[in-house]
Amino acid sequence: MDKTIAKSKSSKNNVTALMGAAFIMATSAIGPGFLTQTATFTNQYRTNFGFVVLITTIFFIGAQLNVWRVIGVSGLRGQDIANRVLPGLGYFIAILVGIGGLAFNIGNVGGAALGVNVMFNADVTISTIACGLISIAIFLIKESGPVIDKLTRLLAIVVIIVVGYVAVINKPDIVLVAKGTFIPENPSNLIFPIITLLGGSVGGYITFAGGHRLIDAGITGEENLKDITKSSILGISVATIVRIFLFLAIFAVVSKGLTLDPENPAASAFKYGAGNIGYKFFGLVLWCASITSVIGAAYTSVSFIKTLHPFIENHENKFIILFIFASTLIMALVGKPASLLVLAGSLNGLILPITLGVILIASKKESIVGNYKHPKWLLILGIIVVIVTAVGGIISLKDITKLFV
Repeated sequence: MDKTIAKSKSSKNNVTALMGAAFIMATSAIGPGFLTQTATFTNQYRTNFGFVVLITTIFFIGAQLNVWRVIGVSGLRGQDIANRVLPGLGYFIAILVGIGGLAFNIGNVGGAALGVNVMFNADVTISTIACGLISIAIFLIKESGPVIDKLTRLLAIVVIIVVGYVAVINKPDIVLVAKGTFIPENPSNLIFPIITLLGGSVGGYITFAGGHRLIDAGITGEENLKDITKSSILGISVATIVRIFLFLAIFAVVSKGLTLDPENPAASAFKYGAGNIGYKFFGLVLWCASITSVIGAAYTSVSFIKTLHPFIENHENKFIILFIFASTLIMALVGKPASLLVLAGSLNGLILPITLGVILIASKKESIVGNYKHPKWLLILGIIVVIVTAVGGIISLKDITKLFV
């Protein structure tokens, strides 16, 4: 009887962890940068942004499925895989991801503060500090893993419902959207937004958020591959649904000739589209997306840099708290989250071809994945993502400076 209860409890814990891994990846992707980038580029590219969403989604799938499967089968974190592919490379990647994660997290804390400001008209600096303290409090809990799993799931559901509602009531022209999605004008001009969105939704630490959560939960090995794949698909689906809903909601507004506020473009789109209630709803969406991204960025970034020294690994939670504290302090002193969020997405997009390339090499190494046979179609899709993001990232470097003009 006791064995049956223990097995049932273990199975329930696995389901919770698998869903938690899916949602920490999805909510890491659906951060304030996700919202800001989508609003900024929808305003700039209109229906053609549908093509950006389509291509980004395909590449998103290619990157995430490759990473989740290799990490899941090997039971190794991204930096450990890199060190096995080329000794020392993992340390280099850990530093890159850590820097990119910090840049993103500064914006994430700022996004949470903007959400509070929208909902309650509170001072942004005070809101920044308050949101940082809330995030820190989560990691002060002794068993923070299950709390993170449940919180990210709840807040992701809130985001889907609210953004979906605003998309429906705004009534976007679906015919125009479809035309721009499949027959875009000047597709070569869309390289920069594709790289930026890809970096913002799957670059840097985000790629590894779900896989590293599964390792911490002990769900690894080829025998768990089916569940790992389901978890990755759930995370991809959640992020994609929100991206589509958000694009439709914002396009419906800008297609009417209304100008978005450059300081908070997504918020102004919700206000134009659904009045003051829509504006307050956006504040809730922004806060939910930001807080979960603060958690995901801090957790995953430290899961990389703890490889640098045993002291960091032995005091992981303290370093996560320090990571959030530093992000909060910088945001309170510097400000300007909107431009920073788009910039962070661009920089993380440049990291993606390196990290994904390492994963693809690892997928063919028996010393890392054992007898596991990686699907050829997935390998080919991954190679395409690496090539396109590498070339596109170099081409789009010149456009990054435009964000601050």
